[in-house]
Amino acid sequence: MERIPILRMGDFLLVTIQVDMHDRLAMTLQDDLTTRISKTGATGVLIDISALEIVDSFIGRMISNISAMSRVLDAQTVIVGMQPAVAITLVELGLTLPGVKTALDVEKGMQMLRVIGGGSVVPPESDGDDDRQEY
Repeated sequence: MERIPILRMGDFLLVTIQVDMHDRLAMTLQDDLTTRISKTGATGVLIDISALEIVDSFIGRMISNISAMSRVLDAQTVIVGMQPAVAITLVELGLTLPGVKTALDVEKGMQMLRVIGGGSVVPPESDGDDDRQEY
């Protein structure tokens, strides 16, 4: 079964969607992501949709559902890389995506998560010294 990788970056999870989303894949991502949030205690989720050229109403609702489920699990969600055509389609479909935060790119999305979630992007194997670098 096809799966979208979920990477852990400190207190955050990073999801980069590089394939065309179909309904089954979106459902699998939702299940995988909620499981990973609960297992890792992640405080933020960043979903990069820059490779998506088309988003239908089902995928739009799934993005909204993922954000809502993340909030219930005490994690904030930021969507980054939305193509103008995707934004136009979502507006035309009447999908407002309540509670979904957006940023232009991954860097700005990570900054937003640090501000709203208070987490860090320091790798989990870090020893906590003051000379750590943020990514």
